[in-house]
Amino acid sequence: MILVLAGTSDARELALRIRSAGYDVLTTVVTESAAKSMEAEALPVLTGRLTAEAMKGLIIEKAVRVVVDATHPFAEEASKNAMAAAQLAEVPYVRFERQRLSIEQSALITTVEDYKQAAELAATKRGNIMLTTGSKTLKIFTDRLIGLADTRLVARMLPRQDNMEKCEELGIEQKNIVAMQGPFSKELNKALYDHYKVTLMITKESGKVGAVDEKLEAALEMGIPSIVIGRPQLEYGTHYSDYEEVIQYINNTILEEA
Repeated sequence: MILVLAGTSDARELALRIRSAGYDVLTTVVTESAAKSMEAEALPVLTGRLTAEAMKGLIIEKAVRVVVDATHPFAEEASKNAMAAAQLAEVPYVRFERQRLSIEQSALITTVEDYKQAAELAATKRGNIMLTTGSKTLKIFTDRLIGLADTRLVARMLPRQDNMEKCEELGIEQKNIVAMQGPFSKELNKALYDHYKVTLMITKESGKVGAVDEKLEAALEMGIPSIVIGRPQLEYGTHYSDYEEVIQYINNTILEEA
C-alpha cells in the first residue's frame, strides 16, 4: 500500500499514476470537496486532518510501504506530521511538490517571507486590497487591516459555509467576499480587480497549478501592485517535482525491500 497525502489536482494525478504503476493506493484529504474528486476516480480516500500519531497508526494498520506527501506547498503542518509519522513508523517518506514559479521582482511585485509580513506591508499601502490566500490565515490580515482608514479588504476564497462563517466572525462584510472556486483565468482576474477597484493584490507562491501566474499577469497588465508570500522553508529530505521521479523512487524502494 502506498499512502498519498493529497487534496490538490496534481496530487490526484500523481495518485492515479502510482495506481497505474501497479500499486494499491490510499489517499488522504482534508475537505469533502477534495474527497469527491478522489472518489470520482475510484481512489480510496480518508477525509480529515491527521496528527502524526494518528497517521502512524494508519501506516501500521494499512501496511503502508511508502508515504508520499503531495499536499499543497503551504500545508506546512500536514507535511511536518507526515514526516514525523513516517519516521515513527519507520517507513520511507518522499515529498512531491509542484515546481516553483520564477517570479521576476519589479516595482509592482514584492515577495515576503510569511503572512504577517504581507499584512504589515499591506497596512502601509492601504486602499482596496484583494486577498487571495484562502481562509486559514484570514485572521492575520483582518487583525491588521480591518478598521484602517482608507482601507477595504476583499477576501476571495472557496464557497464553503465554514469560510463564510469565519468571514462574518472576523468582520468582513458580505459585499467584500468573493466566494468562488478556481482556477481563475487572467481575464476573470482582471474583471474582479476592476469590479472591486483593487489597488493591491495579495497571493502566495503556489505554483503554476495554483494559477498564481494568471493573478500576477492580470495585476501587472492593470498596473496593480502585488504582494507574493514565499513558500515555507521545510527540510523535506527526498523530494521531487516530477511524477515519474516519485514513481521511480517508489519502485526502487520496493525493490530494496524485496
